Amino acid sequence: MPRTPISTSDAPAAIGPYSQAVRAGDTVYFSGQIPLDPATGEIVAGDITAQARRAFDNLKAVAIAAGGSLDDIVRVGLYVTDLGEFAQVNAVMAEYFESPYPARSTIEVPALPKGARFEVDAVMVLG
Repeated sequence: MPRTPISTSDAPAAIGPYSQAVRAGDTVYFSGQIPLDPATGEIVAGDITAQARRAFDNLKAVAIAAGGSLDDIVRVGLYVTDLGEFAQVNAVMAEYFESPYPARSTIEVPALPKGARFEVDAVMVLG
């Protein structure tokens, strides 16, 4: 099955040898989105809420570029550097997704690229 890379200037460019997302058939696999401002390439200022919003905005931009929307996402992976901030991240996620919510895992990690405190990846199915 061919793999089609997805790319948009409305989300940060990949900072390594990977695509923002890849479509295989009707499934789109997203690379992790950290809270980089697409215009500057820098982490957004602010607390975990601001970082989560920017990362979800980036995810949304890639979803649109792939021909879908956040409503088509079936799974998200959340990565935080402090599980003590989980409630704030959870509240932000609720601003972007409606029931039925995607499946989700949340993992605390010791560090993320560029000093980010939050990262999200996803799987989307187009139909």
